[in-house]
This record gives sequence, structure tokens and C-alpha cells, in this order.
Amino acid sequence: MKHQLETDILIVGGGPAGIQASRMLSDSDDNLKVFVVRPEDFSMVYCAIPYAIEGLIPLEKTFKKDALVTETGTELIRGSVESVNVDDHMVALNDGRKIAYKKLLITTGASPFRPPISGIDAANVFTVKTEADTRRILEQFDKRFGADGEKTQKAVVVGAGAIGIEQALAYRANGLEVHLIEMQDHLLPQMVDADMTGDITEKLIETGVQLHLETMLEALEGDDRISRVHLSGNKSIDLNPEIDFVIISVGMSPDIAFLDKAGFDRVNDGLVVDKHMKTSAQDVWAAGDCVSFNSGIDGAPLGGKLATNAVPMAKVAAGSMLGKDVSYPGFFNGAVTVVGNLRIGGTGFTENVARSRGMDVYTSNGATSARFPIMPDAGSIIVKLVIEKGSDRLVGAQVLGTEAVAERIDLLTFAMQRGATIADLSELSYSAQPWQTFFPARNAIVEASSKALMRR
Repeated sequence: MKHQLETDILIVGGGPAGIQASRMLSDSDDNLKVFVVRPEDFSMVYCAIPYAIEGLIPLEKTFKKDALVTETGTELIRGSVESVNVDDHMVALNDGRKIAYKKLLITTGASPFRPPISGIDAANVFTVKTEADTRRILEQFDKRFGADGEKTQKAVVVGAGAIGIEQALAYRANGLEVHLIEMQDHLLPQMVDADMTGDITEKLIETGVQLHLETMLEALEGDDRISRVHLSGNKSIDLNPEIDFVIISVGMSPDIAFLDKAGFDRVNDGLVVDKHMKTSAQDVWAAGDCVSFNSGIDGAPLGGKLATNAVPMAKVAAGSMLGKDVSYPGFFNGAVTVVGNLRIGGTGFTENVARSRGMDVYTSNGATSARFPIMPDAGSIIVKLVIEKGSDRLVGAQVLGTEAVAERIDLLTFAMQRGATIADLSELSYSAQPWQTFFPARNAIVEASSKALMRR
């Protein structure tokens, strides 16, 4: 049997949650022995992958340095965990090594979901999450160049969330014919409502992306490689199986298959944890995309597989493992993306999602230019607030504009975290400067909340 290792705290997974927790734990006590087990050669900046595919940055720029883990004294072990014995406090690796732990933190993340349809495992059907995924796509680009010149290459992207849109734009930047498939009636259906997507849809189409809304992927036809994509409404897209490809971007599934089902409470969305990130197993915590958790708005289960959720969850897990009374309040899911010169983002519930969860809501909009209108390239900002009737509590917000969208989304998320009402937002004290804001007389967030107060 291979050498058995021992540690005080073992972290399984080296993504954002694993890195954050390892740094907090190692910094807390120089005598605390912390191990991180990571199967990948590199932890990656996942959201930068589209820009590596586009060619804006080399792929290597997306690799995080191992020093993020090791510089605080944590030991990094490369390997895959095959099983966890919670009774013996023992983890078995794929190479035969075993690691005994006192406390265990699971931060294994999630992998792109592959729908159970015919052809989904064909050689030219890809997902995008890892270095290997990215390299396969980059290698696929090379196949269009042959002795008889460059051939037209197609990419079919399934799912028009932020990842799908960013992938579609990356392929267009490389000159491919791109089809973007979305089963809902508008882009970014989990982030924003349809009434906020008109400009960004137009901008996407202007890039040459062929958009198929209210369209479902039904089957992928071919043997080893796909030659035809079958869509709802008797539509199909023919592919050259040698050079064309399909990207699946329709959600994420937690990477927890290695865990004994009898030892851990779980649901489809991940491991069940309490507010301290503790699992049902003794001395085992979990954080990040492998976890199922609740909304910070209504307390009911909600998907939240974002790095910006994983990091604060890991902080809570690390604090709890150190004996601190800390808890995680739940997901607010602030997120943003970009198409051309337009930025768009959402936080909390969309109007549709709020109503689907049984909330009685109303909305209010505010709009200004993004700079003093007398300045060059003034651009625009549109803010939509989703407000709970009765309490007037902010439960969601969306922003579309040419600049400073992420900053506004963060402010509105903070407002929801503090239970702010539209009356609170109407009193927001703000700054003004010609290059960065509208005239001092108006602010889009204050305007939207003030309108709501007048109409209620």
C-alpha cells in the first residue's frame, strides 16, 4: 500500500472556494496542517476562457498560480479523490495514496450538464470548463485549414446564458458561422427579463450570430461525429462532421459522484449543507458549486453556481471549521456580461422568477445617459427594479448600459442584502462627474425608486 498521509484539514478541490478556504485556514495558525487535493494541472480563471478562445489573451493567462495555495503554507497534492470514508476520516486517491484528516472541506465544483439526448457524447460535441475543453476547441479551429485553403466552419451553441453568449461571440471573432439556440423567448433568461434584452439582442445579431429563440435541441445525428443538429419546429442545421462542432451550455451539475450516497444528504443541485456549510457527515463541510443552498431573498432553494457565491461560502466554511460562529445568508446571484459596447447584468429575482416563486411584485424603471449628455459618447443606462408589493422591499434589479453596469449591480445587491426598500433607495446619496455619471439632478436608481414611490 502506498504511503498514508495525515493532515488537520483536507480540502478536496482547487477552484475559487478551495483556494479561498486554504488561504484563510493556513493564515489562521502556522501550526495548522492544511492539504489541498486538486486533479487539474491548473486552477483556471473560468470566466476568461472565452477571451482565450477569441484570441485576446493566450490560454496560459487563464491559469492561476499554484502559489495562491502554497504561499500560505498549504500543501498542494495533485490527484483525484476516489472515495471518502467519513467513519474512518480517510480519503483514498486514484493513485493508491490515502489521506487521514481531522476535518474535511469539499469544494469540487460542478461540470457542464449534458442533456440525455442521442449523440450527446459524439467527438465534436464539447462543453467548456477546463483547460482540456479549451484546447480541444482551439484544435478544432485548426481543422478548417487544409491543402485546398480555408473552409467555412460552423459552431452551434446551445444555451443563451452568459457562458453561451460569450462562447458564441468568441467563435464569431474567429470567423465561424455561429448558431445560438435558446429554448426561452429571450437571451439571459435567468439573469434579466425580456423587456431588458432588446438592445443587446440586436447587438448580438449585428455581430453575425444567428439566433434561434424559443427553440429546443431535440437530437444530434451522426455516428462518431455529429453531422446534423435537430431542433424543435422541424428545423435542423447541417454540419460538416470533420470541422464543425456543437457547444453545450445549458447548466451545471455538482461533481459529487465520488461521495457515498449513504453518507451525505444531497439533492440534484448538490450537497445539502446548513448555514455554517456543514454537511450531514461528521467533520465534513462543503462550499461552492458542489453545494445546494437557498436564496437570500425568500429562503427557498435556488441555483447559485457562481464563483462570486463560492468565495463567500468558502469563507464561512473556513470560519466554521475554526470554531467561529459564522453563517452564509444565501444567494443573490449578481452577474454581468457584455456584448460589444453594451453591458448587461441582473441580481436577485427577475420579475418572472419572483412571480414563479409566489411573490407579488411590481417593477419600476429609470434611465439616464451614462455620462453628462454634453460629453462625447455619452451612452446610456437603464435600471429596472423588481419590488415586493406591501413591503416595498427590493427583490431584484437589472441594468443595461454602456458602462459601470457591474458597479450598479453590486450596489443593488448590497441593498437587497440589507433589506432595502424603494424608500431607502430613493434617498441614495450619489456622486456626479461629467465623464462618469449623468447630471447631478438625476440618477437612474434613484429615479426608478422615486417613480415607484409615486405610483404605489
